[in-house]
Amino acid sequence: MTDENFFEKVYAIARQIPVGRVTTYGAIAEALGTKGSARMVGYAMNGSGSVIPPVPAHRVVNRSGLLTGKRAFHSESLMAELLRNEGVEVLNDQVVDFKHLFWHPLK
Repeated sequence: MTDENFFEKVYAIARQIPVGRVTTYGAIAEALGTKGSARMVGYAMNGSGSVIPPVPAHRVVNRSGLLTGKRAFHSESLMAELLRNEGVEVLNDQVVDFKHLFWHPLK
Protein backbone atom coordinates (compact mmCIF):
# COMPACT_ATOMS: atom_id res chain seq x y z
CA MET A 1 0.00 0.00 0.00
CA THR A 2 1.43 3.40 -0.91
CA ASP A 3 1.47 6.27 1.57
CA GLU A 4 -1.07 8.08 -0.62
CA ASN A 5 -3.54 5.18 -0.42
CA PHE A 6 -2.90 4.79 3.32
CA PHE A 7 -3.44 8.51 3.89
CA GLU A 8 -6.72 8.44 1.96
CA LYS A 9 -7.93 5.54 4.09
CA VAL A 10 -6.96 7.46 7.24
CA TYR A 11 -8.86 10.52 5.98
CA ALA A 12 -11.95 8.44 5.22
CA ILE A 13 -12.06 7.20 8.81
CA ALA A 14 -11.32 10.64 10.28
CA ARG A 15 -14.25 12.10 8.34
CA GLN A 16 -16.54 9.69 10.20
CA ILE A 17 -15.63 10.97 13.68
CA PRO A 18 -18.81 12.53 15.08
CA VAL A 19 -18.84 16.21 16.00
CA GLY A 20 -18.02 16.57 19.70
CA ARG A 21 -16.09 13.29 19.85
CA VAL A 22 -12.42 12.35 19.47
CA THR A 23 -10.43 9.31 18.46
CA THR A 24 -6.78 8.36 18.55
CA TYR A 25 -4.07 7.75 16.01
CA GLY A 26 -3.87 4.19 17.28
CA ALA A 27 -7.61 3.54 16.96
CA ILE A 28 -7.52 4.67 13.34
CA ALA A 29 -4.49 2.45 12.69
CA GLU A 30 -6.28 -0.50 14.30
CA ALA A 31 -9.39 0.11 12.19
CA LEU A 32 -7.20 -0.05 9.09
CA GLY A 33 -5.72 -3.37 10.20
CA THR A 34 -2.31 -1.79 10.74
CA LYS A 35 -2.29 -1.61 14.53
CA GLY A 36 1.37 -0.59 14.81
CA SER A 37 1.11 2.37 12.46
CA ALA A 38 -0.19 5.11 14.75
CA ARG A 39 2.78 7.29 13.82
CA MET A 40 1.88 7.01 10.13
CA VAL A 41 -1.67 8.07 10.97
CA GLY A 42 -0.10 11.11 12.65
CA TYR A 43 1.84 11.87 9.48
CA ALA A 44 -1.39 11.65 7.52
CA MET A 45 -3.14 14.03 9.91
CA ASN A 46 -0.20 16.42 9.70
CA GLY A 47 -0.63 16.61 5.93
CA SER A 48 -4.42 16.86 5.89
CA GLY A 49 -4.76 20.65 6.00
CA SER A 50 -5.33 21.10 2.28
CA VAL A 51 -7.19 17.86 1.57
CA ILE A 52 -10.60 18.07 -0.12
CA PRO A 53 -13.08 17.23 1.24
CA PRO A 54 -11.78 18.59 4.56
CA VAL A 55 -10.51 16.23 7.24
CA PRO A 56 -11.42 17.01 10.88
CA ALA A 57 -7.85 16.39 12.08
CA HIS A 58 -8.58 18.30 15.29
CA ARG A 59 -10.64 15.31 16.45
CA VAL A 60 -7.61 12.99 16.43
CA VAL A 61 -5.53 12.97 19.62
CA ASN A 62 -3.01 10.68 21.27
CA ARG A 63 -3.96 7.67 23.39
CA SER A 64 -4.13 9.81 26.53
CA GLY A 65 -6.30 12.51 25.01
CA LEU A 66 -3.44 14.97 24.54
CA LEU A 67 -3.48 17.39 21.61
CA THR A 68 -0.12 16.26 20.28
CA GLY A 69 -1.01 17.31 16.74
CA LYS A 70 -1.57 20.96 17.61
CA ARG A 71 1.64 22.10 15.90
CA ALA A 72 0.25 21.04 12.52
CA PHE A 73 -2.42 23.77 12.73
CA HIS A 74 -1.99 27.42 11.74
CA SER A 75 -1.68 28.34 15.42
CA GLU A 76 -0.98 26.08 18.37
CA SER A 77 -4.30 27.04 19.97
CA LEU A 78 -6.45 26.31 16.89
CA MET A 79 -6.87 22.58 17.56
CA ALA A 80 -8.21 23.26 21.06
CA GLU A 81 -10.43 26.08 19.76
CA LEU A 82 -11.98 23.83 17.11
CA LEU A 83 -12.69 21.15 19.71
CA ARG A 84 -14.18 23.68 22.12
CA ASN A 85 -16.43 24.96 19.31
CA GLU A 86 -17.81 21.41 19.12
CA GLY A 87 -18.44 21.24 22.86
CA VAL A 88 -15.28 19.34 23.79
CA GLU A 89 -13.67 20.70 26.93
CA VAL A 90 -9.89 21.04 26.68
CA LEU A 91 -7.66 21.89 29.64
CA ASN A 92 -3.88 22.20 29.34
CA ASP A 93 -3.92 20.62 25.86
CA GLN A 94 -5.82 17.59 27.18
CA VAL A 95 -9.38 16.48 26.34
CA VAL A 96 -11.38 16.54 29.56
CA ASP A 97 -13.46 13.38 30.03
CA PHE A 98 -11.51 11.71 27.25
CA LYS A 99 -12.82 8.20 27.99
CA HIS A 100 -16.41 9.39 27.64
CA LEU A 101 -15.75 11.32 24.40
CA PHE A 102 -13.59 8.63 22.78
CA TRP A 103 -15.03 7.24 19.53
CA HIS A 104 -13.63 3.98 18.18
CA PRO A 105 -13.99 3.44 14.43
CA LEU A 106 -14.63 -0.29 14.87
CA LYS A 107 -17.48 0.05 17.38
